[in-house]
Amino acid sequence: MATLSVAVFVGSLREASINRRLALAVQCLAPEDLSFEFIALDGLPLYNQDFDSDYPPACRALKQQVEAADALLFVTPEYNRSIPGVLKNALDIASRPWGTNSFAGKPGGVIGASIGSTGSALAQQHLRNVLTYLDVAVLAQPEVFVQFKNDELIDAQGQIASDDTRKFLQGYVDRYAAWVRAHTSR
Repeated sequence: MATLSVAVFVGSLREASINRRLALAVQCLAPEDLSFEFIALDGLPLYNQDFDSDYPPACRALKQQVEAADALLFVTPEYNRSIPGVLKNALDIASRPWGTNSFAGKPGGVIGASIGSTGSALAQQHLRNVLTYLDVAVLAQPEVFVQFKNDELIDAQGQIASDDTRKFLQGYVDRYAAWVRAHTSR
């Protein structure tokens, strides 16, 4: 079976990001035929339509990373009941200029973590709306809203302390992997 590449967008720049930990946990649970490339969002300039005639190198590199990927995984925190600006900026950059949407037709997944009881549910809904417009085939179920009640739930290497959380995330990863395989042409 061919290896399928997954571009991972973590919507938090924080060094100790719980969403980065969640993304690493998914990577640890994933089957061998999926490989994960974490996309750096911290060096991107703010999108400006003036770029459309001559994209900056960092923006061209982002578009190339997305285009090279077979699938997408978005792992988002919730900031003020929506997605973080850094993630929206990356979406804007890679989907522009008009007619060169790098996301179009790719399968994707949306998950997230928060210390709050809603576990990024509203941010994920906003993100799903944007991704649908960008022609990303987003896995609808199961939804993953992880509440980090304590800092030990998932460690910095993606190891999961809770058997229930591991079992739940494994169910998601299995469905996501099947979704990616069903929606890729390679």
